[in-house]
Amino acid sequence: MADLITVDDPDDPRLRDYTGLTDVELRRKREPAEGLFIAEGEKVIRRAKHAGYEMRSMLLSAKWVDVMRDVIDEVPAPVYAVSPDLAERVTGYHVHRGALASMQRKPLPTADELLQSTRRVVIMESVNDHTNIGAIFRSAAALGMDAVLLSPDCADPLYRRSVKVSMGAVFSVPYARLETWPKGLETVREAGFKLLALTPDEKASPIDEAAPHRLDRVALMLGAEGDGLSTQALMAADEWVRIPMAHGVDSLNVGAAAAVAFYAVATGRPALQDRTEDRAEDRTGTNPAGPGPA
Repeated sequence: MADLITVDDPDDPRLRDYTGLTDVELRRKREPAEGLFIAEGEKVIRRAKHAGYEMRSMLLSAKWVDVMRDVIDEVPAPVYAVSPDLAERVTGYHVHRGALASMQRKPLPTADELLQSTRRVVIMESVNDHTNIGAIFRSAAALGMDAVLLSPDCADPLYRRSVKVSMGAVFSVPYARLETWPKGLETVREAGFKLLALTPDEKASPIDEAAPHRLDRVALMLGAEGDGLSTQALMAADEWVRIPMAHGVDSLNVGAAAAVAFYAVATGRPALQDRTEDRAEDRTGTNPAGPGPA
């Protein structure tokens, strides 16, 4: 059982994990260096714990103590009870969700380790917006992508904003960083993946015509908002694919584009087909594939 500790001093050194959460540059450097990340909100904290991340401490406003009582009773980490005003003075913003937890990071797998057991992979190049990172992870989890690979300069998926936007999906989709770029893409190709670069370029094939769901192993490459994939990344791809647009729209936000592309990549996978057929059978009481052999 965790200790419940009331704190009324914003300079208390025990609250150090939570100081300056709005200082993006500081937290980008500090959190990976110290092996921690911040989970915000009841659901995200529970999902981090369920995913096996060790809790360092929790910071709760008084009304959230009872809500989180089962977690408090299960973990040995200290729990700091503070007023909303003190929480704001420590973190730098109004913690409207009322619950924060400092979690211990796990060692990342290597790209080689992830590629051994996956079939549908997302590769991000230079995606530095934490909201986009979180949205892409959430879509990857929801739409059946197996893993994410990041170029060396991508933002941290465990940064507070990314975790929050993903609603904890960053905990359920394994990810790794490629050590070099774009040379690291050769590791993906050598593992048997076809590299598909998502781009609005008119020379690209419509993604439905490319039929990525029919490939045994496919890696979908996404670039940063605005700039898209670099020339080097495009040249390293096996094929360019695009999402057909209407009404004069030339492109989508990378988070929205990722969701559409993930659906195209996952459609037709046996597991998804089986679930679709099961739902159809539940509705009609018949097998949509027709009668079996006599």
